[in-house]
Parts: sequence; structure tokens; C-alpha cells
Amino acid sequence: MADLYHILAAHDGREGPLLPILHDVQAAFGHVSEEAIRAIALHLNLSRAEVSGVVSFYHDFRRTPDPRTAIKLCRAESCQARGSEALAAEAERSAGSRVRVETVYCLGLCSVGPNAMIGEDLHARLDGAKVAALIGAM
Repeated sequence: MADLYHILAAHDGREGPLLPILHDVQAAFGHVSEEAIRAIALHLNLSRAEVSGVVSFYHDFRRTPDPRTAIKLCRAESCQARGSEALAAEAERSAGSRVRVETVYCLGLCSVGPNAMIGEDLHARLDGAKVAALIGAM
């Protein structure tokens, strides 16, 4: 809990601190717990419902920890035009229950799609075999 208070203190005086705080909490703990929601609401003089509403609105925030590694697949228009929908189906088949497949809308590599991100690593020009190999190596 001490880390949470350090995160809150780091954003004191910042205009519009809720989203940056939530991102920092997600990064530090892997999720935004009910305890964190209460502490954030109290610190920012917001209701728990306001903070909870923001957490539930954005798909990047999780309420419970998920220990699985994530692969983020771009499904923006450019990647869709290059076959990301079929790629997503292959990723789901390959991932099983040990890898979390997440959808994002643009990783900024539109000219070399379809793309995916694992951690901080970007992977371009993917096809079914390449995404299956990436997931197999996770």
C-alpha cells in the first residue's frame, strides 16, 4: 500500500491526475484493486463510483491480477486490410489459456502490418505462422 501512496503523491498538483494515476497503479500492481479505487477516490476527492466508472470504461485497466503474458494485436483499419482478423483467430487458437490476447487500435506501424506488441517489443508483417511462433515462444 505504501507504493500506492507514493504514486498518489507523485501526482499531487497535477491537472487531471486520475488517468495517469490509474496507469501508474496498473503498471505497479498489474491491476486496480478495490482498495486502490477507494484510496484514489479519497485522495482526489472523488466518489468511488467516479473512479470505478473510469476503471471499467477503459479496457486497459483490470480489477484483478492476470499473470498471463499479453500479446496485443493491432486491429485498426490498415492492419485489417492486411489480414489482422484472420491473425486474431490464429492468435486465439495458439494462445490457449496461457497467453492473453488483447486488441489494440494502432501501434503506429501501419505500413508494415499486421502488427503485434509483446511487452515493449513490436512485431511487424505478421501472418498466422509468425504469430503462432511468437506465442509459442512466450
